[in-house]
Amino acid sequence: MQTEIAAVSDVTFVIEPGEMVGYIGANGAGKSTTIKMLTGILTPTSGEIVCNGFVPDRDRTRYVATIGVVFGQRTQLWWDIAVVESFKLLKEIYGVSDEDYRRRMALFDTVLGINAYLHQPVRKLSLGERMRCDLAASLIHRPPLLFLDEPTIGLDIVAKANVREFLQEINRKEGTTVLLTTHDLSDIETLCRRVIVIDHGRLLFDGPLSSLRDRILPVTSVVFDVKRAPEAVELRFNGLQAREIASHRYAVDIDRRAISAASAVKEIVNRFEVTDLMIEEPQIEEVVKRIYREGIA
Repeated sequence: MQTEIAAVSDVTFVIEPGEMVGYIGANGAGKSTTIKMLTGILTPTSGEIVCNGFVPDRDRTRYVATIGVVFGQRTQLWWDIAVVESFKLLKEIYGVSDEDYRRRMALFDTVLGINAYLHQPVRKLSLGERMRCDLAASLIHRPPLLFLDEPTIGLDIVAKANVREFLQEINRKEGTTVLLTTHDLSDIETLCRRVIVIDHGRLLFDGPLSSLRDRILPVTSVVFDVKRAPEAVELRFNGLQAREIASHRYAVDIDRRAISAASAVKEIVNRFEVTDLMIEEPQIEEVVKRIYREGIA
């Protein structure tokens, strides 16, 4: 007896032109299925999808000319030929003029530095080099919409930074809309103001990243150094409790729903001989771990 499982169900959202949106969820949450439906690879069994004025699975030939897609674990480049030959093929496929092609290639080299390996076969590129070329290939026809599925997977810190800087630049200069799925939450923090969270095929959250933090982990830590170590009795004040985390260093955890960080800082500075102070927000990784573990109330 076969059991039907809905990979994605009751997921509704609208992305405005020029937005950069993070689409996150645990493995098996339905992220890749959503991307495949949005790009026209899969046909939804019900509901409606409209992207750039097209229904992806019905108008696929015209639609794909208006999007760029990068799957981090796959390449759209031809494996055994030089990178530049792949670009020339894509130029002809998308009908890019010679002038536009030259301008695009100049931009890609300025931001991604791809000229150094344009004449190497794709199979000889490192993962970071190939990812830069895949990003360039996905944008060679200047699409208004870009889908990214794990674009920084397996990349080192420098390569990740280059990819992120390029995406910010292309969004700023050309207003490219970006939907980003990733397990590297640093990508989300760096690139996206808005995040959509999906779990078991259902939408859990859609809104600003800051609101997600406030809803799931509304705790901020004020960490401060002091000249003189206070007595234990001095560590509790006005409903706050400071704890020692190192020699002459203390931390106060505050619930942002009850007291602002500014108020807590003022209280601390007035009570202690503070030599240094910093405010630490909860890491997005901790927020998402809690969502996966406990859901969203």
